[in-house]
Amino acid sequence: MQRGELKKDVSREQIERLPPSAKLVYKVLEYSGPLTQKEIAKETYLPARTVRYALDRLKSEDMLIEKFYFKDARQSLYELKQQHIPPKARTRGMDDTSFPVAQPL
Repeated sequence: MQRGELKKDVSREQIERLPPSAKLVYKVLEYSGPLTQKEIAKETYLPARTVRYALDRLKSEDMLIEKFYFKDARQSLYELKQQHIPPKARTRGMDDTSFPVAQPL
């Protein structure tokens, strides 16, 4: 695989290797779209430390993108990489808070 090339779709084995907390976070992000760590913890009822661990595991498996969160610069926004999101779930939960808005000069 060359640099910049997208990985193939996530395999069943790749998901099965994840701990239960990472699987839960994966599913929440799959259905809800981009969320902050705090929102993920609220949605999953997991402790913040467990959510951090799950996000680290998903990042290490190259399934997750961490973005700058424009509403609150102290937080990051997490979302699944496009090749890991089923087509019908790609438009759910999207809002303009994770992307810069061009301002007229």
